[in-house]
Amino acid sequence: MSDDAPRLEGPLPPAALDDPHLQPYAKHPERAQAVAAVAMVVGFLGFIGFGVAYWVGDSAQWEAVTLGGGLLALGFGVTAWGKYLMPQGPFEEERHEFHSTEAEREAMTAAVTERGGMVLRRRKLLGGLFALGSTAMGIVLLFPLLRSLGPKPGNTLFETNWTKNSQLVTVDGRPIHVDDLAVGGVLTVFPRGYTGSSQDQVILIRLAQLGPLDPPLVINPPGRTDWGVQGYVAYSKMCTHLGCPVGLYQEQTQQLVCPCHQSIFNVLSGAIPEFGPAPRPLPQLPLTADSAGNLRSQSGFNQAVGPGFWERP
Repeated sequence: MSDDAPRLEGPLPPAALDDPHLQPYAKHPERAQAVAAVAMVVGFLGFIGFGVAYWVGDSAQWEAVTLGGGLLALGFGVTAWGKYLMPQGPFEEERHEFHSTEAEREAMTAAVTERGGMVLRRRKLLGGLFALGSTAMGIVLLFPLLRSLGPKPGNTLFETNWTKNSQLVTVDGRPIHVDDLAVGGVLTVFPRGYTGSSQDQVILIRLAQLGPLDPPLVINPPGRTDWGVQGYVAYSKMCTHLGCPVGLYQEQTQQLVCPCHQSIFNVLSGAIPEFGPAPRPLPQLPLTADSAGNLRSQSGFNQAVGPGFWERP
């Protein structure tokens, strides 16, 4: 255009629904809108289904189907909205020069903003469905994130479920009587009510005899002389190196062996480490027997069990 072409004075004319710059690409916009809306509804239902499947648990296949289907459906709906229901350029307009007046720039900005808003407002249904589906997706994706955090640890690093007068039981809940183990026998035990807990597992040993006619051998460090009963001693089964279960008992040498990194603990000297990377003795559980002859703990452990950690005293 020539430099003497008429210049714009005032704002651009208001946007109109028949503006060619606002016409969607689809020949049948209502049909395209229906397809996009159905896809977004399917996506929303998929996310709800994923939330239910994840909450119920034990349904990895349904979790994959519902989450994958929800993402695909919502993505298809948004893509269809953008491809078929948004204006498709390019648009050309002749101009006489590259410099605009302040009024023209303000008018152009207002026109673009108005037309963009009109394009989005025209499809309020799709906008609402997209917001609904996105919100549902965001909420249900929080489920695995929050569950993966697990429960708060509390004092589980410092304390176990062994307390005063806890009854020693096997993994199937059977009480341990003083006559149950032969001399040289070994058994993994737990406090009643907490069978299977790795933090509470204890290895119970009835110490061997020096000879066939000798009494059971009980040797405890100073301060622990009454921590055994009728030849029994009990130690935490969690290795102080990395927490592996110390389950190998060598009767001839009175030693406990960790099978992971071969730490060796002397049973007769408070389970102090004699070989391997374990830095500390196995914590000992003080034992007693009740009137029925069943083994019980005098108290809980007097120190944290398992491997070291930053706050360990």
